[in-house]
Amino acid sequence: MKLKVLDLIAKILVIIGAINWGLVALDINLVTLILGTIPALVQATYIIIGIAGLYVAYLTYKAK
Repeated sequence: MKLKVLDLIAKILVIIGAINWGLVALDINLVTLILGTIPALVQATYIIIGIAGLYVAYLTYKAK
């Protein structure tokens, strides 16, 4: 199955989000470490990753 560019980007963002959540359990938040000085950018990043998660959930549902 050939992945569309949007599908690939969404999956990469979900993986990054999952890794970040794993690191949050260790009191390390990569998003705030990298973008912490710009709160609006941090919030936008979380929103984009959340939307990517919803999109990947949709892709998973559609594949069944």
